[in-house]
Amino acid sequence: MTTTTTARPTFDPTPGASTLKRPAFASKGMVTSNHPLASLAGNEILLQGGNAVDAAIGTMFALSVVEPMMVTIFGAGFINIRLADGTSTVIDNYVVTPEAARPDLFDPIPGGLNHEVQGDLNRHGHLSVAVGGTLKGWSQAVEQYGRLSLAEVVAPAVRFARYGFLVSPFLRRCIRQVEDQLARYPDSAKVFLPNGRPAEVGTRLFRPEYADTLEAIGRDGPGYLYGGPLGRAIADDMAANGGIITMADIESYETFEREPVRGNYRGIEIVGPPPPSSGPTHAIEILNILEGYDVGKMGYGTPESLQLLSEAMKIAFADRTKYMADPLTVDVPLAWLTSKRYAEQRRGEIDLARAQQYEATIPPDGESQNTTTCAAIDAEGNVVATTNTLHELFGSKVTVPGTGMLLNDCMQLMDPVPGRTNSIAPRKRVLSSMTPVILLRDGRPMGAMGAVGGLRIFSAVTQAIVNVVDHGMPLQQAFEAPRVFDRGIVLELEHGLPAYDALVEAMTARGHRVDTSLGRVAGGINGFLVHDDGMIEGAACWRADGAPLGYSGGDAWVDEEPALRVN
Repeated sequence: MTTTTTARPTFDPTPGASTLKRPAFASKGMVTSNHPLASLAGNEILLQGGNAVDAAIGTMFALSVVEPMMVTIFGAGFINIRLADGTSTVIDNYVVTPEAARPDLFDPIPGGLNHEVQGDLNRHGHLSVAVGGTLKGWSQAVEQYGRLSLAEVVAPAVRFARYGFLVSPFLRRCIRQVEDQLARYPDSAKVFLPNGRPAEVGTRLFRPEYADTLEAIGRDGPGYLYGGPLGRAIADDMAANGGIITMADIESYETFEREPVRGNYRGIEIVGPPPPSSGPTHAIEILNILEGYDVGKMGYGTPESLQLLSEAMKIAFADRTKYMADPLTVDVPLAWLTSKRYAEQRRGEIDLARAQQYEATIPPDGESQNTTTCAAIDAEGNVVATTNTLHELFGSKVTVPGTGMLLNDCMQLMDPVPGRTNSIAPRKRVLSSMTPVILLRDGRPMGAMGAVGGLRIFSAVTQAIVNVVDHGMPLQQAFEAPRVFDRGIVLELEHGLPAYDALVEAMTARGHRVDTSLGRVAGGINGFLVHDDGMIEGAACWRADGAPLGYSGGDAWVDEEPALRVN
């Protein structure tokens, strides 16, 4: 057992207890994200006549400006859409490995659990970059399901980039974590390390070259990147710096529109992206296992409830290791993994008094916790939940000269050891744990949410759902509640759990190796619930700069126009 280094205030699980942040309530529309300016952008777009699709994508464009360490237009993600007419679809804009990628691209460090390679070449620099799809997916969503032009949707982001935004303590801390790496790339350093130092809290950060890039995208569309000048700038920068992405890689990038994966937990339908996102599948698998127990009666944060959660998570990770990969290369048994019958089978393997290991090997922890997510609903009932990333903090740390655009480091998500399920290969879609889910009750929108945190994402979303459904917590409280995580190596217990020291002892007695060193398990979660009276409750937790923002009211009451007087 590791030594506790920090301590959070003890969380009160009593429904309605105080929280660190406050929820927002609105009747007409709601946007939640991991930055208040991005949520503001989404609301601005709703009030200009856009729908939830326009708002969510405008929010993501804004996040690529104000949360630059988490997302870029040359990154990876999923867009989960549920229209008011009942149409559901998922746009997969996840990254693809370049054509020149080979299983021996990197020199793996023996025994590494986090895809470590010699020289960290899969974590920063040009070799770490995969072919990004965020811009193509975002543009497709607006064109097919939105109401506004791409120029209108990207306009708030252009404004934030051109006229600046305030540096938060969270952004500065992220810059400081990778300061030395950012300093290696002049176009990154000039923005995030002004005068050679990390941007100070409260100062205004300007990204004028990125504003020009976004403005050109609004004018010319995704072709500005996929076959146009921006793509050429990436390819030229790659060729000059040992990268392997070519113009042909960029031009040939494809999004996929997929049927969502679905599950049901105590009468609530859960709808989310299918593989190559593993998140919703395993969230549903865990919830199916939990459904056979009276989780509410067990209580929040008790040894019994945490034992059940921990064992269900380990089962899901055993299955993830064995079955999950690019669906174009592997036949993933989705219906079986998400079935109630399979959950019943697995439930019989759980011992609530003893920690166990389950069939399958321990997966390498390739996913970073640096991602971003948002959710949106409009007055008509269109709903979007979308999660996107550039992978680790500031991705590859590379900004393409003259564009202001950061590049991802998603090659680090691929297993550098040849001969495995997710080993590097040409044109391979990378596996993800993203879990932007939409919740339905009786066929109508009940809510949407998403979290960040790499491999820990789907467990964080699962726990938020359990907190609402089984423990009766309001959404803000459900999001802020301390989390646990277990994939078969250690049981991570976030600070603030009730009776923390006694809980650590109880879990250790059950055979768990407990890690108490982490101040947080996974990252920021945000989303909303629609209440029976139509009021929308939005929330975002303390683990990121998130904020919910909605609007109410309506038009003035105007009597029928009187007949024109005739003099």
